[in-house]
Amino acid sequence: MSDLLTHAEYQALAQNLDMPRTAFIDGKYRKGSGPVFTTSNPATGEVLVEISGCGAVDVDFAVKKAREAFDQGHWSKLHPSARKDVLIRLCKLITRNRRELAVMESLESGKPISDCETIDVPETIQCIKWHAEAIDKIYDQVGPNGDDAISMIVREPIGVVAAVLPWNFPLMMLAWKIGPALAAGCSVIVKPAEQTSLTALRVAELAHEAGVPRGVLQVLPGDGPSVGEPLGRHMDIDMVSFTGSTETGRRFLRYAADSNLKKVVLECGGKNPAVVFDDAENLDHVAEHVVNAAFWNAGQNCSATSRLIVHKAVKAPLMDRIHARLRDWKTGDPLDPATHIGALIDADHCAKVRSFLEKNDSGEGPFVPPVIYEVSKSDPKARDEIFGPVLCVIETSSNAEAVEVANQTDYGLAASVFTANTRQAIRAARDIKAGTVTVNCYGEGDISTPFGGYKQSGFGGRDNGLHAHDQFTELKTIWIDLTDPAEGDNVG
Repeated sequence: MSDLLTHAEYQALAQNLDMPRTAFIDGKYRKGSGPVFTTSNPATGEVLVEISGCGAVDVDFAVKKAREAFDQGHWSKLHPSARKDVLIRLCKLITRNRRELAVMESLESGKPISDCETIDVPETIQCIKWHAEAIDKIYDQVGPNGDDAISMIVREPIGVVAAVLPWNFPLMMLAWKIGPALAAGCSVIVKPAEQTSLTALRVAELAHEAGVPRGVLQVLPGDGPSVGEPLGRHMDIDMVSFTGSTETGRRFLRYAADSNLKKVVLECGGKNPAVVFDDAENLDHVAEHVVNAAFWNAGQNCSATSRLIVHKAVKAPLMDRIHARLRDWKTGDPLDPATHIGALIDADHCAKVRSFLEKNDSGEGPFVPPVIYEVSKSDPKARDEIFGPVLCVIETSSNAEAVEVANQTDYGLAASVFTANTRQAIRAARDIKAGTVTVNCYGEGDISTPFGGYKQSGFGGRDNGLHAHDQFTELKTIWIDLTDPAEGDNVG
């Protein structure tokens, strides 16, 4: 999207940011009823800003305003092309303010500024734009009912949606949810992670400026008990879309069961394998993808490759290439464009990641350098989601064993297969239990392909693609009887 600035220029921008400090409710910033909390720079520990947190009172008020906005129809019944125009304006405003958002996200999340500038912000814009452009191109259906009736199968916006975000990709996960939800005509209440609230608040302000009506997009900062649980239990919320840990995802299923049986869509954890068969070609290419997959965003990525399952015939030359490539990855100040791995999100997460590491590999402060361990398939490092810059290498003696080991996990989000044999690649992709399987590369597909997981990695739906629109809509059948009543009276 644009050339990167210098380290000094990013530091100067950081000094002059006007950061949000309160919730965004009913079209404006409002102080919350909950406790004030701080958001900090994980790389330095410096407090960025104090934020007025929300509580159950604010949840009730925001839901009331969201429901009023939905029922009034200023957005939900707006012509699809008019909704599209508003979201396109939002994309233009995000583009205009992209540097501010990139620096804000880097400061608050510890992500390298180069990732924020070249990946997170551009993909946020692309996601919202893609769903905006799809609004007036999605057709409903007519059933095959013969001459006596017509059945129309139509999509209607589901209503009031709570979107609960993770801290690892604040902007992108915001876009993944509000893009299709707003496109469908829903009212959306966003609960950002308490560590990373700033960019969601700023985007809500930009959305209002673009023409999204009051009450249609609101952001409530705060912690899980104060905001997340009241949203999950609220009787007038129709759906929760959640991205985060499997443990927290389970809670939202319980909240739904205990309240109004609201729909719940979960995108949760992963223990994702890269499977390298004995005939894999171009090991330099394989190494490049494995390193990027394992250590991008410091491994704080639900689809990160945390297990390398490699045939013994190619293990040694592949590992040489992986170690050589990893030497170029710099850990350090997130605002330095040369940095590949920034700071872990907070002290609690650092402690969790370090609990899996040997003492010499633990790093200092919030910075954990990338590490590689050769382990058995039963090692806790190979089973548990570490969510840090840790790659576990498991050697196998056959390709069939590699696929078997890949499936030995409670998760099933993403996987990669590297092989020169097309038939073997397709067979492995079919046999691996994961929502996305890439062949001879690492990735998550693109905005047009659905993303979500098998087993404990997901529940209820998919992000991205037209499938994302479906999860924010209800299907309704309208049946029209075409028989002539007069003819019916004369029967017999």
